[in-house]
Amino acid sequence: MSDSRLEQLNQWLQSATDQSYSDIQPASADASFRRYFRATGDTDKRTYVIMDAPPEKENCEPFIHITELIREVQVNSPKIIARDLSQGFLLLSDLGIQPYLDVLTNDKANSLYSDAIDALIKMQSIHNELPDYDDLLLFSEMSLFETWYLNKHLDVELSSEEKNALADVFALLIDNAKNQPQVFVHRDYHSRNLMFIANDNAGKNPASNPGIIDFQDAVIGPITYDLVSLFKDCYIEWPREKIELWLDEYLSKTKLDVSRKDFIQWFDFMGVQRHLKVLGIFSRLNYRDNKEQYLADLPLTLKYVTDACGMYSQLDPLKNLLEKNVLNHPAVNQLKANNQ
Repeated sequence: MSDSRLEQLNQWLQSATDQSYSDIQPASADASFRRYFRATGDTDKRTYVIMDAPPEKENCEPFIHITELIREVQVNSPKIIARDLSQGFLLLSDLGIQPYLDVLTNDKANSLYSDAIDALIKMQSIHNELPDYDDLLLFSEMSLFETWYLNKHLDVELSSEEKNALADVFALLIDNAKNQPQVFVHRDYHSRNLMFIANDNAGKNPASNPGIIDFQDAVIGPITYDLVSLFKDCYIEWPREKIELWLDEYLSKTKLDVSRKDFIQWFDFMGVQRHLKVLGIFSRLNYRDNKEQYLADLPLTLKYVTDACGMYSQLDPLKNLLEKNVLNHPAVNQLKANNQ
């Protein structure tokens, strides 16, 4: 890659610390304008990650602030080694190349998710001024479902009656979110943002697994949100029985003052809010940002919504809307067939 931005990054990197760096390679890109590179220190031979966040499009300050909060509660997140906010560059410690998604198996899932639950509970103890996951944000996220998934992806226009029914469901889901305890919310606490730290390293520091990344959009919001991201993951599916066992483990570790039934309903309704949003976001990433790989994750995301609609009569208006406009749509059936 020889773009001018990369040349600018390389010039900064060589002057950022007391050693030079080589073998600069793309590490990953996320759903924003940020990019990540991996480089090797010429002196210590360690690998490092460099965040490239163009300042006119991305603000590094929330990432820096939340990194400090997470590390203060002994959760493993990247250490910031050097920074240049005017150019939008950060030099970070490297949490490795193995996301949970690459190592999750039936045999390992209980142990890995137990670690993730422990880390989440520590983060939920953070008490600091962060933006609220307020009604406006919750609503604006769900509105992406109609704009980008229904209108743009499926070319479906809702009637006035259907729009009103959808608005009623949105109100129900917002009430559900606001009626829960409000805590630190990562917002993307899933298998691609949890890095697996090998057991030999974890033995030296029990808090090291998992490594947490992509937390810069954290807010104060509903306690079940990150649990939805974790267990109703848009990139990997688990049986309902396993999910409820992991929720039981979370409840046993938190001693939350809520019945199991109510907690699971909080969780399921929160999942509908999140997955309506994600259906819109994945569609937008395809049509606006030319990241068509996210279309492959639409069928599982939609399945989470339809499964929840089949469990709760309060969601019947959404169920009816999906049955009429979505579930038998050719584009939906084609993607589903491609993934089988």
